[in-house]
Amino acid sequence: MKPHDLRPPDGSNRPRKRVGRGIAGKGGKTAGRGTKGQRARNTVPVGFEGGQLPLHIRTPKLKGFNNPFRVEYQAVNLDTLEESGLDEIDPDSLRAKGLVGKGNLVKVLGRGELSRPVTVKAHAFSKSAETAITASGGTVEVLPKPWGDGRPPAQGNALTNR
Repeated sequence: MKPHDLRPPDGSNRPRKRVGRGIAGKGGKTAGRGTKGQRARNTVPVGFEGGQLPLHIRTPKLKGFNNPFRVEYQAVNLDTLEESGLDEIDPDSLRAKGLVGKGNLVKVLGRGELSRPVTVKAHAFSKSAETAITASGGTVEVLPKPWGDGRPPAQGNALTNR
């Protein structure tokens, strides 16, 4: 097979519809645009939202923006886990010790060392923390996010772009 033999499968590429060929033709007269109105007259600019302030103007110009879908974790380091004295570590036990806030997602980071095997359950782990925990004989379990596998819910106010 050579490059000139390559063809798309039958039915995947259809010829474009030729419209606007007079009142006798199938796509003639209004050419699929309905009757009258703004969109029939080819005057709608790209990004036009019916007079609503368009997205490209609503978003800030230079200073960046606050991503409403950002996922915030509360960081807990290995040295903190070592000092806690717990063998079974999960967000609830950390909350009981006052190390994380209520309802926060927990991420374990790799600063410090572990001298004993511990079972750690958290929402996220850094690679260095994961290798340090398993090297000390412990186990790592990644907890599911509260919103599931998809995108997190938008944070913000009534003006959050959705």
